[in-house]
Amino acid sequence: MSSSIHRMIWQAALVVACGGTLASAVAYLRALDASGVSLDAARRMIYFRLAADADQFLTMAKFRALRKLWARIEEACGLAPQPALVFAETAWRMLTRRDPWVNILRATIAVFAAGVGGADVITVLPHTAALGLPDRFARRIARNIQLLLLEESNIARVADPAAGSGAIEDLTERLCQAAWTLFQEIEAAGGIAAALEAGVVQQRIAAVRAERERAVARRIERLTGTSDYPDLAEAPAKVLDVPPAARATAPARIAIKFPALPRMRLAEPFERLRDASDWALKRTGARPKIFLATLGRPSDFNARATFAKNFFEAGGIEAVACAPSAAGEALNATAEARESGPAAVAAAFSSSGAQLACLCSSDEVYARQAAEAARALAAAGARHIYLAGRPRDEASLRDAGIGTFIFAGCDALATLHAAHDMLGLGSERAP
Repeated sequence: MSSSIHRMIWQAALVVACGGTLASAVAYLRALDASGVSLDAARRMIYFRLAADADQFLTMAKFRALRKLWARIEEACGLAPQPALVFAETAWRMLTRRDPWVNILRATIAVFAAGVGGADVITVLPHTAALGLPDRFARRIARNIQLLLLEESNIARVADPAAGSGAIEDLTERLCQAAWTLFQEIEAAGGIAAALEAGVVQQRIAAVRAERERAVARRIERLTGTSDYPDLAEAPAKVLDVPPAARATAPARIAIKFPALPRMRLAEPFERLRDASDWALKRTGARPKIFLATLGRPSDFNARATFAKNFFEAGGIEAVACAPSAAGEALNATAEARESGPAAVAAAFSSSGAQLACLCSSDEVYARQAAEAARALAAAGARHIYLAGRPRDEASLRDAGIGTFIFAGCDALATLHAAHDMLGLGSERAP
C-alpha cells in the first residue's frame, strides 16, 4: 500500500512537471515566432531543464516523456522532430542536512536515471549543499559521480537503454498522456502566463506538494538518516565558513501578479525537530529522552523496540531501554532467557531520567501485561505513555493509561511535535 501511494504521488508530480514545462516551451515558441524568428530557428533556441530525483524509474520515464511530448509539438508546428536539448539537475528537495552522506547515494541514482533517460547535460548538487557552501571535497565527489558513471559504468554508450522495457515504456506512455492532458488544460486557460496568473499551476503543484508532505510525515516516503534510521551522534559534515547570501527579492517597481512557488526540501520538518533537540543538548547537556519499556523476552520486543527507537530519534528524542538487546546489541542465550515484566520496567523507568515511556512487545505479551505495565509506569511518574503497535483492545489499553499508539503509517510528525510540546521543546530554537 505505501509503495503504491508513493508512486501515485510521484506520478502526479511528474505530470505537473512535464505539462508545465511543455506549456512554458510553447509560450517561448510563440513569443519568438511573433518576433519574426522562424519556427525552425526558434526551437533551436529552447532547451529544457528538469529535476532528477532518487526514484530511478520515474525519473527515467520523465525525461523520456518530455522528449516524446516535445516531438509532438514540433510535428504540430509542421516541423520534422529533432532531438531536444535537455538539462538535468539533481533535485534540491531530496537533499537532507542530517546524515548528508546519503545524499551521495541519492545523487548517484538521480544522475544514473537522468542519463539513462536521455539527459544531455547533468548538474550534480554537492551532498552538503543544504548545510552551506560546499567545500572542495564535496564538489569533487559531485563531479566524480558523473565521471564514474560515464567512464566506468559506460551509461552513455547506449542511446536509449530503457527502450523495449515493458515497464518503462508503459510508464513513459502513461506520463505522456496525463501530461498532455494537463498541457491542454493550461492552453485552454490561455497559456502558461494566464494559468500562472489564475493560480491554476500553483494549485496543482500545491496539491501534489501537500500529498508528498503527508507521505513524509507518515514515513511512507522514507528519508534515510532523517525520518528513518537517524543517528543522534552523527559527526557534522564540513562546509566552507561563508555566510549565506541573502535571497534576491523582486524590485518594488515589479508587481507580482501571481503567488510564488516556494522552494522546499522534504526533510525540513524532521530537521527542525532535530535542531530543537540539538539546542536542548547544548543548553542543558542532555537530549530529551523516552524510555522503551520492553516487556517479555528479547524475541518478543526487539522488532518493535527497534521501530520505536527509530521513530522517536527521528524527532531528536533519545530512546533509552531497560534491556541491552533493545538498544541494538546482539542477542545471546542469557539475554533471551531474561524476561522483563511490569514491575521491572517501572523500576527501570524511575532511574532512566525520562519523562515519556513507550511499551514495546508482541501482541500476545500486550494482552497479558500491557495494561498492568501502563498503570505501573504512570505510578512511576510517566507523563505520557506510548505503545508500539496496533493491538485489538485499544479501548481498554487507553483506559489503562496508554495515550498514543505508534505504528507504520501513523502521522509520525504530528506525534513527535506533540512529544516536543510535552517535553517543553516547542520553543527550543537555535539562535
